[in-house]
Amino acid sequence: MKTPLSICLLILSIAFVQAQDGELFRFKFAEGDSWRINSIVRQKVYVNRQFSHSAEITNRITVRVSDVRDGSARHDCTFMTSERTSNRSFSWGREYESVFRRNELGSYDIADSYFMPVVRNVPTFPEGPVSVGQSWKGTGIEAHDLRDHYGIEKPFTVPFDVVYTYDGQVDYKGKQVHLIRAEYTLFSESPKNHVPKAGANGKVQDYPVSTLGHSKQELFWDNDLGLIPYYRETYRIQLTLASGTVLLFTGDAEAFVTESTLMDRKQIAKEMNEEISRLGLADVRAEDTDNGVTISIENIQFEADSARLTASEQEKITRIAALLERYPDKELLISGHTALAGTASGRQKLSEERAASVARFLVEMGVRSEYNVYTQGFGADKPIAPNDSEANRSRNRRVEITILEK
Repeated sequence: MKTPLSICLLILSIAFVQAQDGELFRFKFAEGDSWRINSIVRQKVYVNRQFSHSAEITNRITVRVSDVRDGSARHDCTFMTSERTSNRSFSWGREYESVFRRNELGSYDIADSYFMPVVRNVPTFPEGPVSVGQSWKGTGIEAHDLRDHYGIEKPFTVPFDVVYTYDGQVDYKGKQVHLIRAEYTLFSESPKNHVPKAGANGKVQDYPVSTLGHSKQELFWDNDLGLIPYYRETYRIQLTLASGTVLLFTGDAEAFVTESTLMDRKQIAKEMNEEISRLGLADVRAEDTDNGVTISIENIQFEADSARLTASEQEKITRIAALLERYPDKELLISGHTALAGTASGRQKLSEERAASVARFLVEMGVRSEYNVYTQGFGADKPIAPNDSEANRSRNRRVEITILEK
């Protein structure tokens, strides 16, 4: 016969086993953590039920974690959104800075002045463990930047309720992770503070008065790291404007998270310059810059009045590619520059085309995926020498390849 003490211990043991049944999901933060998130969005746009256009969009997010305390942490983030251009490259787009705290259950504490991230409080977790097949509910917010199109100066926010379901473990890149499904519906009338101010003519421009939408997401959760290394989504969002115009956005998205390690930029630039000298690459140099390590190719040669690289420049960039492949987890930003000649619009267009040409060549060689190379054109706005001689103008005709740290 068991004694009362042994019975109490047995009850406690059973309770402990039950408490451990399932998975306890928590975000984990460590001081100094640095992450990069890349998402790809493929979208179709309809206006009044008529197809308008398709878009392919990349979002690049860098995250730095600090001030870890009481189960939450400060996140300093830079968001960049880019749409594929007519040159078939992704041009460097608008940047957003955002600062917020997030706790271990996933909830945000963020000021209403920040436009990013778009989706907030997804996922959020319950206090206790979750068993396979179990569902739970949460609330979230979508925040959109409608300043350019509709003159709404603050983030356009739409609240929603979300249902989560834990589907169990799945394989992701050779590791067992947890699959969580999230689904929510948007149905919201626009609040009064989302009405834009009247313009100089006294009229208010068109603006959204209601939002309908639906999102289905698959979240691949790594419980060891306390984060989502990968997710995918399908969505459908409909905006009805005050004019009666109906805009419909449908598409799918996926995102990847990569740990970002800091580079010793000065040392890398030094080593690169030594290698550049050994290879005998003329008009090429590397330097430590604000965004990473930049390789500048001065007097870069294209076929006459075009953005097509000459054979000799292709050979030069092929050699430079070997330096870039030493840092395969870092993204590249290709910047084009011209000398002061022709019109400002012509210079801008040519600088963009030449940056895209170099980017395309690197992608074709397999140096990077097309989704990890961005382009910029500056025309003649950033000269490194006065445009007062042919020698100086040749220096200003350059392309810069930056190995991005930020």
